[in-house]
This record gives sequence, C-alpha cells and structure tokens, in this order.
Amino acid sequence: MKFSENWLRSFVNPPYSSAELAHVLTMAGIEIESIVPVAAVFNSVVVAEVVSVEKHPTADRLKVCRVKTGKSDKDFLQIVCGAPNVAVGVKVPCALEGANLPGFTIKQTKLRGIESFGMLCSAKELGISEAAEGLLLLPEDAPVGVDFRNYYGLDDNVFELKLTPNRADCLGIAGVAREVAAITNSELNSNALEQCHTPAEIEDTLKVHVVAADACPLYCGRIMRGINPDVSTPMWMAQRLERSGIRLINAIVDITNYVLLETGQPMHAFDLAKVSDAIQVRYAHSHEKIQLLNSNQIDLTPEMLLIADAHKPLALAGIMGGMDSGVTQGTVDLFLESAFFSPGVISGKSFVLGFSSDSAYRFERGVDFSATRNALERATYLIQSICGGKAGPITEVKHQLPQRTAVNVRIDRIKKVLGIELSKHQVADFFGRLGLKFSEKDNVFVVIPPSYRFDLSIEEDFIEELARIYGYDRIPSFSPHANMVMLPASEKKLPVLEMKRLLTARDYHEVINYAFVDESWERELVNNSDPIELMNPIASQMSVMRSTLIGGLISNLQFNLNRKQTRVRLFEVGCCFGRTEDNHYCQLEKFAGLSYGDVVAEQWGIPEKSVDFYDVKADVEILFKGRNVHFSKFSHPALHPGKTAQITIDGQSVGWLGELHPHWQKKYGLQKNAVLFEIDLDSLLQRTIPTVTEVSKFPPVRRDVAVLVDNDINVQTLLDGMYAEKSEIVTDISLFDIYRGKDMGDTKKSLAFRVLLQDTEKTLTDAEADSAVTQLIEILKNKFGATLRN
Repeated sequence: MKFSENWLRSFVNPPYSSAELAHVLTMAGIEIESIVPVAAVFNSVVVAEVVSVEKHPTADRLKVCRVKTGKSDKDFLQIVCGAPNVAVGVKVPCALEGANLPGFTIKQTKLRGIESFGMLCSAKELGISEAAEGLLLLPEDAPVGVDFRNYYGLDDNVFELKLTPNRADCLGIAGVAREVAAITNSELNSNALEQCHTPAEIEDTLKVHVVAADACPLYCGRIMRGINPDVSTPMWMAQRLERSGIRLINAIVDITNYVLLETGQPMHAFDLAKVSDAIQVRYAHSHEKIQLLNSNQIDLTPEMLLIADAHKPLALAGIMGGMDSGVTQGTVDLFLESAFFSPGVISGKSFVLGFSSDSAYRFERGVDFSATRNALERATYLIQSICGGKAGPITEVKHQLPQRTAVNVRIDRIKKVLGIELSKHQVADFFGRLGLKFSEKDNVFVVIPPSYRFDLSIEEDFIEELARIYGYDRIPSFSPHANMVMLPASEKKLPVLEMKRLLTARDYHEVINYAFVDESWERELVNNSDPIELMNPIASQMSVMRSTLIGGLISNLQFNLNRKQTRVRLFEVGCCFGRTEDNHYCQLEKFAGLSYGDVVAEQWGIPEKSVDFYDVKADVEILFKGRNVHFSKFSHPALHPGKTAQITIDGQSVGWLGELHPHWQKKYGLQKNAVLFEIDLDSLLQRTIPTVTEVSKFPPVRRDVAVLVDNDINVQTLLDGMYAEKSEIVTDISLFDIYRGKDMGDTKKSLAFRVLLQDTEKTLTDAEADSAVTQLIEILKNKFGATLRN
C-alpha cells in the first residue's frame, strides 16, 4: 500500500522526520518498505498565466508567449515555447531565469533569433512524472505568482507499506494514522476525517434483499440523483490518489477509491439507470456470466457471491463491479453501496479468477464493519461537495455480525511472556492509546478487541500489542540460564553425520529430494502397486509417498547427465513410507547411494574403468566399519538379476546392492551401468565396541589355497564353513582370485583363498602351518565337494 506522507500528517503529525517516522513504524511491526520523494529537487518555479500567444516568425513549431508570473503589472516575461497545448489563458508552472531544474539550469537565451526569459514546464521536466505530452496545465483558480512547489504540494514523500496479512486495519490512511498516534503517543486530528451525516433530500430508495446473510451480514446503500457527470476530480484528491498508485477515471469512481484509501472500506457506485427493481445479494446461479470492469468475461460458479438486480448480475461482491452497471461519464443518478462481506467468502477468489483487486485484498483480510455506514456517509458528502446532487435515505440490512469476545490479560502473564515488568498504569495507558475498551480487577485486564482488529483474539495477541507500543528495541535480551549437562552418548550408536562424512570422503555428494514422487517410480522400480496416495498433491508427478529413495537418485542422475556431467556419485538419507501388516502407516529412514561413470576422475596415471558392483560393494563395507556383513544373491524389480546382492547382518536383511536393470537403464537413457544401494539407516548406526587383542611379536605365515567347486556354491558359504571350524592360529581367510575356463567345463569354477596364520606366543613352524591349512582343505572337501586345483 502506498500513500502520501503529507496526507498521513494531516491526520497525525508527530515530531519525527520522514526517516524517523518510518523507523518507529517498522520497529512496531508496520514495515515501511520504501520512501520516495514525489518530485525531484528544483527551485524558482512559479504558477504563471499565458496572456498572449504569437507564432514564431521563423519556426513553425515554436510560439512566442507573453506570460504573467506575478501580481504586479511588471511581472511579465517573454518566453518561447514549443509545447502543443500552450494557449491563451492557461495556467502552467514557469521556471524563472536562474531556476535549477533536474539536470539543467534556466538561462536567458535566444531561440531562432527571439529572446526567451524562462521556460514553461511539463511534468517530466519538473521530475514529477516519467513522460509528458505537453505543458502541465493547472486549475483555473491556481494563484498566479505563488511558488509552484508549495502550491502543488511537492515537498512530500510516498511511503510504501509492506503489511503482514493480519494487519488489515492499516489498509486505510486512517488506520495507519491511528497506529502512528498509538506508537508515538501523538494526538489524532479529529477534523481530518469528517464524520458526516447527510440528511435525505429525496425519498427515493432501492429495495435490498440479502439472500446470503452469512456472506453479507451488513449492507448499506442509498440513491443519489442529479449528479454532475462533467466535473473534474479536485487537484488535492487527484494528487493523493495518484501518489497512492490509483489511476484517475472519473469523479464518482475517484471518490469511491479515495474513501477506500482513506478509511479502508471498499465501496462501489452503480449507474441507477442500469439497475432494475431491487438489489439482491446472493450466490451465483449455474451458467450465469458477468463482464467485469477490467473487461474479463467470467463464467460464474455457485460459490461466487453476487450483487444483482431482478434480471442480471451487477457486480462480483467484494471483488469488482460489472461493466454493464458501472458509472460512466453520462451517469446522473447512482446507487452507492457500502457493505461488509465475510472474509471467508472472498478469500481465495482472486486466485481462482487469476487477478486481484483493492477491494478483494481488503475484504479477504477483514474490514471494520462498524465503519461501513460512516464510509457511505463520507462518500455521500464528498460526492455532493464535488459533483452536487441530492441523496436519499440509507437502506441498511443487518444480520449477525462477528462477535468481539472479551479476553483476560493477566499482569503476571505479561511479565512471563515479555520478560519485563509493566505496571498496571502502563498497561492501561498502552491499551488506551490503542483504542481498546477494557476494565481491570485483581491484576487482570478484561479487554474487548475493536471491530477493526480481526487479529486480536487470545491473551498473547494483546501482550504482543503491549510489546509493540512499549518498543521491541527496549526489551532487554538475556542469555538463558539453566543447569545443563551432557546427555549420555552410547558408544554403540554412531551419528548420521559420520556416515555422510565417510561417503563424502569417497567422492559422493549428498542430495535431498521430496518425499512425494511419481506413482510410476513406485510401480516400476519397487513393484509397489498400492502406494500411499496424497489427497492434495502439489503436482501431478508428485502424487504418492515414496517407499524407496532410488527414484529420486535416478532423477538426480539424469539431471546431472543432461548438464554434461560424466561421473556422478550421489547419496541421500531420508524417510520412506509404507504400510504395516495391520494397514497402519509407517516410516523408515534409509540410506541410499548411486554411482555412475568412471571409478576415478579422468587422469593420465590410471586407465579408464567404469564403476561396477564390487566398487560400490567396497563403499558399502566402509559404511559398516568392519562389521560382519554378508552379501547373498537377491532379486529386485529395479536391478540386474545376476548382479544384485542382499545385505545381511547377523542373519537379518538390512538392505540391497546391485546394478540397475538393463530395461530401466535403457528407459531412463543411461549410456553406462548405474550401481545403487539402499540400507536401513538404523543398521548402519549400530556399532560393535572394539575389544583389545594382543599384537603378536612374531611374523605371520601366508598360504594360498586354490580349489575347484561347483558354480552354484557361493564364496560366502565357503568362507563361513572355514571360519566355523578353523584352527586358532588362522587369523584371516580371504578370496583373491576367481577363474573360469574351458579346461574346467561349464559347471566348475576355481577359487583362490589367501590364508594368514599367526601365533602370539611363538613363531609358527612349517608343520603347524601345514596342519592348519590341511584342516581347511578337509573342510572344503568334506562339506562342499571341493578338490585342490593343480
């Protein structure tokens, strides 16, 4: 909302500069977003009258003017002017010799041989507007010779408010003035907003039927006849409207806009000749249409509130009038409307319609229903003062208005919330300055919210008002004092941050995705035919809750590939959602990752190699920090059937690891293999407390064992079998080679194990080492049918 500072100071004029006034308002929660002067700085410009105009002897577009610049007969100047609208008798601003205008200084000069002793000015040349087609023409009663800057009120600023939605009471200049008076403890000028009562001079009335009483609890209207449609809007009103960003239309419309800006009460005027029988306030019928004043043709729906007559809609209630019933230059009789519409009925309509209006902006936040009739009286007074005419009696239809419930505000509660002690006298003073009705008994104030403050309903609201008037900057800040102790942190639990650091150190980047995903991801990637649907999704491709993180990671991969990234390593920690066996909703935190492209960034010292299953398996094993993790063959709808493993710990499945299925790889446009993993976060955060073991002083012995086994026997089974029955001196068994060849046939494979042996008491002999290795070979032969490879 924009408004003129001079207009505000006509209501209340505290002893503050413009900047100081803006600061105190902002500190009280009424933010001033900007302060802009209404005109550039200039001097020596007076109101002048053009007495005569003659054609320039040598220039077709120039005219030689004789201009009166003062009351004396000697105050005449010869000025050469090229403006198309210069004429005898017009009054215009005139820059005298030596005047400093924006960007240049006026000097005596010759134009095509004719001397000129000043300049007749346009609004652009004075810095009042950005464009002008000719001279700035002034009213006929403008006093010649007076300083133009003072006459036109240019020592003024435009304040722009950035109001929060709850402060609808400040959407009128009177409301802002009321706020300034309360904050600065200044006196309001009671004459600034005349409380008018216009007696009826004619008996004409228009019946009003409020069918939708819940949507329109109060409706006031009156007929006015004999309006002069040709009168111009007074300069003082036009200036205030223009400085508030309102375009001038005609005197009647300008007056209703002026009252809206002045009081915050939206109004509307109908051409009485275009209204039939009676006014109806009702909801729209199906298939009704209306063309609004902004030329939009609206197909009305039953939840839209209308002002109508017996035959047609006249206006979209609380939003905008209709084109067919609007006031035009030929209007002589009108019906003037002022109403209170329930905020819930207007709220959201601007979004549906695709445009907003000053009226809708105010009604959806709540206007002062106690001032509805006064605003009608004020508009009537201004119309009669400017346009003439006679007014009929006011027709008022009233139903159940919003109730203002008294609220108890306790002195003890004020101290507890604000941290400062306010006396009863201070509280009473602040409430009085805010215009609140109250009574006090036993340190409890019973306060009734005023009709213009829809944001005051609970005790804390009134305490906040006290803080605003007291001054937020005056409330001291204290550091909290508390007996704080370190919470116990179990060594068996790892922080999530440590998991993230481990993967970050291995070139992964963290991503964060929405938990709302495309339903096709759930169906295709995890075969989830019944995902949890959202009742009100923010987008069609975000209609269900995710049960896996991999859909988001694949989308992130595509995003990066589209931007020419060839090596992508991503991870995400987030919640996934599903149903329990008894059909209740549940969520589980998961840790997922994706790797794509080369194992390491391109460099001369390492040959190119695309990431594979085993590279990512090493990353996963790092996350588990040496815990006994098992990988076994697994099937997953999104993963390659021969390159997928289930991750288990202590016999319990905690996740999976695998390469993306070629089908999905092709569908998502991936040129290389993508390897993914997903693990239950809780399983990662568990840690086995390390135990102290003696470090042997004696060297280890290494033996290599190569055996032939059936293809269907997996390595982990062999390792588990050997570990279960190995000798105590065997400290480690690991696979270091797998071989398949024609000499073995299609049913066999060769596995080579590295066996480390060590004793903490002595150096092992060859016999002891050979005995332990022989024991392992016997286990492989007897349990798994293995044979030694020659």
